[in-house]
Amino acid sequence: MNPSFHNLTDQQLIDQTLAGNTDAFGGLVGRHQDRLFNSLVHLMRNESDAEDVVQDAFVLALTKLDSFKGNSQFYTWLFRIARNSAISRMRKKRPKLSLDSPSVGGSAGEVIPLELPGKAALPSDKMERNERAQGLTDALGKMSPEHREILVLREMDNLDYETIAEMLELAVGTVRSRLHRARSQLREILIQDGNGLP
Repeated sequence: MNPSFHNLTDQQLIDQTLAGNTDAFGGLVGRHQDRLFNSLVHLMRNESDAEDVVQDAFVLALTKLDSFKGNSQFYTWLFRIARNSAISRMRKKRPKLSLDSPSVGGSAGEVIPLELPGKAALPSDKMERNERAQGLTDALGKMSPEHREILVLREMDNLDYETIAEMLELAVGTVRSRLHRARSQLREILIQDGNGLP
């Protein structure tokens, strides 16, 4: 991102973009693309698809930028655009999915690590942490998309209930209950996997 954009707010970058400074939109891309990609790769379970959706979302956001009213944060608005595109893409691909599909990172690339607390003092600690992260990634892949999505937004993106409700266009109470069910489902999957159950 252009260093001159670091001190500008999203709204200032939007205003500059709408005034004809396309480099300012590059500032928005630089600021939000990694976060958006990380959320989508966990939702979609496919790095290539997540990259495509992020790119499409930014293109669509640029073409519709004049419709952004500032009633929410720019990232919230952008996430909604990306989420809708991701859902549409996953629906189109659904018949082709199989239980043998590679997990995130599979042969196409590295698993995006889910940071777990604690420092690895020994190589064996790092290996154990990587195994736990892979186990968590695999467990997320076994969850329904709506449960996986809400866990990613709350536990990995650290978003509050109100922001999640706004992003997913749900009531806050629905977010809380869905998150509770998602955590329970994740716990069950992790216990089953830890016991060697299918």
